[in-house]
This record gives sequence, C-alpha cells and structure tokens, in this order.
Amino acid sequence: MADSTGVRRQPGKRERLAAAAVRILHEQGVEKTTLADIAKAAEVPVGNVYYYFKTKDQLIEAAIEAHRRDLGEMTASLARLPTPRERLKALLNGWVEQRELAARFGCPTGTLASELDKRDDGLDRAIADVMRTLLDWAELQFREMGREDSRELAAALIAAYQGISLLTNTFRDPELMAVEGRRLERWIDSLA
Repeated sequence: MADSTGVRRQPGKRERLAAAAVRILHEQGVEKTTLADIAKAAEVPVGNVYYYFKTKDQLIEAAIEAHRRDLGEMTASLARLPTPRERLKALLNGWVEQRELAARFGCPTGTLASELDKRDDGLDRAIADVMRTLLDWAELQFREMGREDSRELAAALIAAYQGISLLTNTFRDPELMAVEGRRLERWIDSLA
C-alpha cells in the first residue's frame, strides 16, 4: 500500500489479518480454521486479534470484504481492455493462471460460498453478493457484445468456471482448468 505521498507502507494488523483470513480459510476451510491460525499467518499475536475482530465470524466477514475488494480491483483492471471479448478472455486467463491453487484448494470464493451456505447466519448471503457482482459484470460484457441472452451466458461462464474448479480440485489436475479455459475462449469467440 502507498500513502498519500506515494511511499509504500506495510499493511496494518487489521489488513494483514483480513488477508491471512482469506488465505487460511481457503486452505483449511471455515470449520477447521481458528483465530490462532489466522493470527499466526498474519504474524500478529493472537491476543491482538480481539482488538480488531471479536469473533471468527467477524474475520470471515473481513475475508468476504477482501474478496469483494479484490473482485472490484480485478474488474477495474479488466475495464481498461478495449472490448468485452478481450475482458472476458482476460478473466479466463486469470482463472487459468491460478490453476495450481485451484488444484490444491478449489476456487477461493466458490469454496467459501459452498461452506458458508451450510450455515444460517447471513454470511452465506454476503458471499453470494460477491458472486452476484461477478455474474453482473460478466452479464454486462455479454450485453456489450450485443447478446440479448447476456444473463444466461454470464451464468454459463461462471458455472463452467466453478465446475472446472471443483473437478480440478477433486482430481488435483491443473491441466483440466487449462483445457477448459481454452474451450471457453473458443466459446466466447463463437458468440460474435
């Protein structure tokens, strides 16, 4: 992070804890993760965690917000590409670049959504909103391509990615995601 003078500064404890929560929740899952695990990963004394987050659920909320922020940054970066087709393909390429991570742990957002769906505390709706944001963004790209079926195409794209993430993780085979990424690029090209 850079401050107002442009000087890089180290992220604060709260930011480090949120970033560690994203990583550790993805690697270990919600139920297995403890506040101590996140504190250790963030290099923050466990006693200091309670100053920023009173409960594990608050840390999960911070992780969800980090997913939302990362998605916003990613789509803002993709918006600099000149055409919706290029933006969609760049999204796919970003996913494929993460195939080793997906092979080990699955999709970070999708895995968290699946785990939180089993709970009845509202966190499932919060992560669903992040997924909806991605779906809405993809729909906009297909609409800009002149497609009247843009919502259905967006859902098909996101579903294909979530499905291949699951298979990539299940079989621990990153090549599955690379093959599906190429297929989805051809599909996008066919939608002219």
